[in-house]
Amino acid sequence: MGTWDTGHFDNDTAADFSGSLDEAAPAERAGLIRSTLAGAAATGAEDYLDCDEAVTAVAAAALVAAQCPGGEPVTTAYGPQEALPAFPADLRPLAVSALDRVVAEESELAELWDETEEGPAWRRGIEELRAVLASGPAPAAEPDAQAPAGRAG
Repeated sequence: MGTWDTGHFDNDTAADFSGSLDEAAPAERAGLIRSTLAGAAATGAEDYLDCDEAVTAVAAAALVAAQCPGGEPVTTAYGPQEALPAFPADLRPLAVSALDRVVAEESELAELWDETEEGPAWRRGIEELRAVLASGPAPAAEPDAQAPAGRAG
């Protein structure tokens, strides 16, 4: 995995995930976010979470958080360029579960970051993302609303 910084999209795998979102039909983008988060969240605590799966879960969680009150817009050139739908509120707790799994003991991504000097900064970024996702109820979204892709780092 080519990684150049601690941001949620500062690696090749997250950038590729953004490209996949851009290439997906607009009606399929929320489902891609959901399946990415669900895949990471469903990995058992005793199972090893692959680095690529963890990285895409973090990117997906960042996109969900960008639509939450207090969320940071995705402003990096490595995030999706196409408009994303307004995500359903039930993606927030799923994103929290995925992030909890990403920082758990049996996570390759967490292990890799913990071996670096930037590990604490990466963990702070995940904690901040988690806090936005876990805070309060999400406002109801219009079913056909399209949110700008926004771009967060």
